[in-house]
Amino acid sequence: MLAGEAYLADDPEITADLDRAARRTERFNATTADDPDGRLAALRELLGSLGEGVWVRPPLHCDYGWQTHIGPRSFVNFNAVFLDVARITIGADVQIGPNVQLLTATHPVEAEPRRARWEAAEPITIGDNVWLGGGVIVLAGVTIGANTVVGAGAVVTRDLPANAVALGNPARVVRTLE
Repeated sequence: MLAGEAYLADDPEITADLDRAARRTERFNATTADDPDGRLAALRELLGSLGEGVWVRPPLHCDYGWQTHIGPRSFVNFNAVFLDVARITIGADVQIGPNVQLLTATHPVEAEPRRARWEAAEPITIGDNVWLGGGVIVLAGVTIGANTVVGAGAVVTRDLPANAVALGNPARVVRTLE
């Protein structure tokens, strides 16, 4: 899994890791605004790393947690889905809108390997000062360059350069930022 090679999704070790993350995710999602220290502690227990000043609004959903790394001063809004089968790296000062999905998992196109539960994954990297509008979906293997803005509802199927505005499905650069 970590090497980016195909793996069996129902492997007992992987299943145990999923269960552990599910418990930690439930703990984070059950926290309240009245206990910001408890919320932060639950998030630190769940995720691989968390920069100073990060704010994540529950609910958050992820596969493993420890594969997700969020840089300082970043914000993640409600209902984020981080399928972190491979590493997800979110830079500093990133703004992530509600209902954003970062999906590292891939599946075979052929029916038989899918039935046999073979999967793979590719990492996602979000550069510093990126803004992902509400409902954005970022697919496996994508890198989004620094200072880029991705409009609400866009589906990012391939890398986006730094200093751009991208919209649509699939996301396309419509403007360059100075």
